[in-house]
Amino acid sequence: MGRAYVARALRECTFGMATNGPEAKMVGNRIRSAVEGGPDFGGATLEPAPLTQGGRRTSLWHGRFRIAPLARFEQNLSSLASAKACRARDGDLTAGSRRRVQQREAQMTTCIASGPRTHSTRAITVIALWCLAIEFSAGGAGAQPAGLEKIQHIIVIYQENWSFDGLYGKFPGADGIANAGERIRQMKKDGTPYTILPQPLDTSKNPPIPDPRFPADLPVAPYDAARYVPPDQKTGDIVNRALQQERQINGGRMDGFVAWSENGGLAMSYYDATDLPVGRLAQQYVLADHFFHSAFDGSLFNHFWLVCACTPVWPNAPANLVIQLDAQGVVVKNGSVTPDGYVVHTVYPTNRPYPASIKDPAQLMPLLTMPTIGDRLSAKGISWAWYSGGWNDAVAGHPDPLFQFHHQPFNYFLPYAEGTSARAEHLKDIEDFLAALRTGNLPAVAFVKPIGAYNEHMGYGDLLGGQQYAANLVKAVQDSGVWKDSAIIITYDEAGGRWDHVPPPRGDRWGPGVRVPAIIISPYAKRSFVDHTTYETTSILKLIETRWSLAPLGPRDAAANNLLNAFDFSQNP
Repeated sequence: MGRAYVARALRECTFGMATNGPEAKMVGNRIRSAVEGGPDFGGATLEPAPLTQGGRRTSLWHGRFRIAPLARFEQNLSSLASAKACRARDGDLTAGSRRRVQQREAQMTTCIASGPRTHSTRAITVIALWCLAIEFSAGGAGAQPAGLEKIQHIIVIYQENWSFDGLYGKFPGADGIANAGERIRQMKKDGTPYTILPQPLDTSKNPPIPDPRFPADLPVAPYDAARYVPPDQKTGDIVNRALQQERQINGGRMDGFVAWSENGGLAMSYYDATDLPVGRLAQQYVLADHFFHSAFDGSLFNHFWLVCACTPVWPNAPANLVIQLDAQGVVVKNGSVTPDGYVVHTVYPTNRPYPASIKDPAQLMPLLTMPTIGDRLSAKGISWAWYSGGWNDAVAGHPDPLFQFHHQPFNYFLPYAEGTSARAEHLKDIEDFLAALRTGNLPAVAFVKPIGAYNEHMGYGDLLGGQQYAANLVKAVQDSGVWKDSAIIITYDEAGGRWDHVPPPRGDRWGPGVRVPAIIISPYAKRSFVDHTTYETTSILKLIETRWSLAPLGPRDAAANNLLNAFDFSQNP
């Protein structure tokens, strides 16, 4: 045991990681209190800073902070070893009471106190508590809530690019536009307020031009786009690029959506989807109105978070793909990879299919090796598949013009490389999903990704067509033999640059981002219920992990709420 153990402990846990029951939450609160309680942290400092690498400059992220440098802990590894030994004697951490938690904390404190008294004792105590929290989280994975075993199939329909207010800001009982207050105001980059909105752009033209269907003097307020463009027609797109969304959120003021956009006038538009096809399902079942996409910014980034709860790294990415920032951290050249090597926007993998326009192999990202929810399921023998509209045609070399190569996250991972049996077993066409419903062979977990024409992405698809397609998928499930034990989640990868008035909860460097709709449909879902629980994309992972007793992929899914408030298992299917 040594430096590697400390690195692993800090890498695998973060503030509030352990949320499996009240005992774990108490431990998480103790951790936060210890870390935030004062500046003296064994001579190290707590400061917001990106992860750095190498030698004695090594620093490790946990939440928005780092302990720097790790070398200052090396002299105390013997104390940490004592703490680990105490943890090992702690016994079963998945059951008990407040009294037992207090007993464990007392034992841990005794262990730490018996070790060398150095200036870093407090740091070691915090790390030891982190280790205890990890044990809570891992142990909690095996405790399945009563009734959840009735769910034999989880189906995720993953649509595109709508904020919650953009579709359901008028939904009865939801936290909608009426509650926006001062967060309607929008500020220019120079700090002065907008007095009218820029005219929305028609992005089908190159370069984009003002869209004559919209007035040129719209007031600064959310407005109903259906007054100008019916939901069965296309509007322009709202271009959203890496690192813009943090400027739009602006510390929770939500006042940067017009300024930090390439189609700012359209960013304040909405459609009232209450009586559209998916909205009618939301009226019948559960609408979650505090569900946030897990990562700031775009589609690929959030598809990764849906399947691995991770931000991929591409060391030494080609210079043309690297984002350039000025001294204030403002983007001066768009790109897909941060200066320190994290992939936050669209790139393509060495696995086919990828766009035929890419001729240089150096522009393709090497395949990833971090674990995914697919790996977790396969290791437990739980069946699963990713079903994508247009997949077979794309693999055959003649993709549909609206097939989105960057919406296929498992295609970026080494276990699903071309020619592998895992690829054939798990990466399938959406027609295979419909066939599996007809034959009764649907896997336990099914991710369903509609093709571009039907994924509700404005600019290249229309809202009504996408909603009807998603509702048809739900009807296909309801008409099949798996409906009686299924849970369907319809949600969106990200907000697509559209305004929303609810600030996201505090997270880490990567998110969460803006609020998006999520509709939970099941024979066991509550009826006509608006769920105000805070969720994020990784809550879907947490539900899957809870149902099949899987270990979390990272701190965010470990800490996420697991959607169970949307269910009432006393109902008969």
